[in-house]
Amino acid sequence: MIPLKRAFDEKRGLVIPVAAALAINIVLAVGVVYPMRGRVQSAELRAQSAAAALNTAEREDQSARGLVLGKIRTSTSLQTFYHDVLPTTSSSARNITYLHLQQLAEQHRLRTPHRNCEPEPSPKGPLRRVRCTMALEGTYDDVRRFIYDVETGTDFLVIDGVTLAQSGEPGAALQLTMNLSTYYKHGE
Repeated sequence: MIPLKRAFDEKRGLVIPVAAALAINIVLAVGVVYPMRGRVQSAELRAQSAAAALNTAEREDQSARGLVLGKIRTSTSLQTFYHDVLPTTSSSARNITYLHLQQLAEQHRLRTPHRNCEPEPSPKGPLRRVRCTMALEGTYDDVRRFIYDVETGTDFLVIDGVTLAQSGEPGAALQLTMNLSTYYKHGE
């Protein structure tokens, strides 16, 4: 140990400042750098959490924008349906179910021995329903073309039910009973 003591005594002016600097570095590392490292890690975790929250918020924002856009499209489509597809008044609904169906039956050479069209007795909401029951007689081809034209026509008609019958005689006319409905928006 003598040589170490002698080296320390001879280089005391250099060893003490180096030892002091080393001690200060150790104190700074333990007292400042190590706690800052923990804060940096904590800040990185908070940044990652914030980035994840931002991604979630952006997805929710896109979803909400999609819902709003979907609602606008649905509302626009519904208004188009109400104004361009449905009959606008009860008289136009009756014309479709009474006059137009009669003209269509005549066009397809069908007899109409019975026909009854009436509005729904106790409507709920803004839509009103007009129901029509029609008895028709004719050949199978004429009946088939009539039903096809009702289904593919521009008028809003819903076929609620169809009953088809034929008397026992071969070549006899078919008897078709159709229950139809149309709707119109009340109050505009």
